[in-house]
This record gives sequence, C-alpha cells and structure tokens, in this order.
Amino acid sequence: MKLILVGATGLVGREVLKQALDDPRISLVVAPTRRALAAHPKLHAPLTDFDNLPETVDWWRADAVICTLGTTMRRAGSRDAFRLVDYEYPLDVARFARMNGTSTYVLNSAIGANPNSSFFYSRVKGELETSLTGLGFESLTYVRPGVISGTRNELRLGERALVFALGLAGRFLPARWQLNPASRIAQLLLESALEHRPGVHIITSECCI
Repeated sequence: MKLILVGATGLVGREVLKQALDDPRISLVVAPTRRALAAHPKLHAPLTDFDNLPETVDWWRADAVICTLGTTMRRAGSRDAFRLVDYEYPLDVARFARMNGTSTYVLNSAIGANPNSSFFYSRVKGELETSLTGLGFESLTYVRPGVISGTRNELRLGERALVFALGLAGRFLPARWQLNPASRIAQLLLESALEHRPGVHIITSECCI
C-alpha cells in the first residue's frame, strides 16, 4: 500500500509514521511536511507549503490518506488561524487526493465533533467531517479521541496538567473520558486505512483506550 500521511510531525502523526514504516503491508509513505524528516527507505517527505499545495504532483495518487493535522487555539492565535489548520488544510489534502484517485481517507478528529456544537473547536471538527463526507471517498473513517497522552515536542502546561489528573483518576472515570494513548490512536488510524472498509465509519474515544 502507498500511504499519504499529513501531520507526520505531531504527537499522533509521529506514531502513525513509526508504525507505518515498520508495517510490511505499507510499501511507501508520502509525508508532506514543512520541515525535513529523518530519511527512511520507505519514506518520501517532500517539503510542502500547505498554503500553496501542489495539485498535480504524482504523490497524490495513493491508496489511502491519513490526516493528523491539528493545532490549538492558543498556538494558532485566532479562530481564523485555527480553522486554517484544522479545516482548510485537511480538506484541501482530501480534495487533491480524491481528484487523483485516492479512495480512502482517515481523519484524526476529536470527541464531540459536531457541526452544530456551540463550542468552536468541536464545531470546526464537525464541519470538516461533514465536508469530507461530500467528496466521494469509497472509505471514510473518523477517529474521535478524547484527551491524548504521549510525549509532545512542544510544552502545553494546561494539557499536561489535565493528562496528569486524568491519569490519576484513570479507572474511576467513564471510558469516554479516560486517556487515549497516541500509539493506540495511531494503530486505529493505520488499520482503518489498511482495511479500506466501504462507507463512512466513526471510531469513538472508548475504542482509543
């Protein structure tokens, strides 16, 4: 399988990349990024400006896309900047991949994704899911994790405190609110891409524990 992975430098994306490169079922991973990745025989990582994605490059023709792009309101700095990363970029990737014949798209979305949500974050995630549904992918999967645990490159003090608290509360919490390890989310994303199940599928946070 030839896999396109966007968001390969993030917490979940790094786990997907590691697992995909180790998986004998994956012959090539195309990971367009803004900064260079370590070389690997199965990896093609073109330096890419997501504000000006190339439409006709050969690497859009793949078996599946896994999208783990995402940011936070604090890091983005504004609602418009957040929407650019969490809605526009993933949708542009999906459009170009679909135009070039890619038939499977797997999105790392979020718990509570709903286009009618009163919360901006959840509403943007839901709007993206709705827009992707209209692009005609044969197989479309939304993985909706809750709070993600793992080692990030950047420091997020508020999130780190929440992860610590949830880790302590662990077994006393409903499954919906337990920590979701990045490695487990990556596994679900990769298996969804490989399985290529026809139709639209939602994997909830309970499955990401």
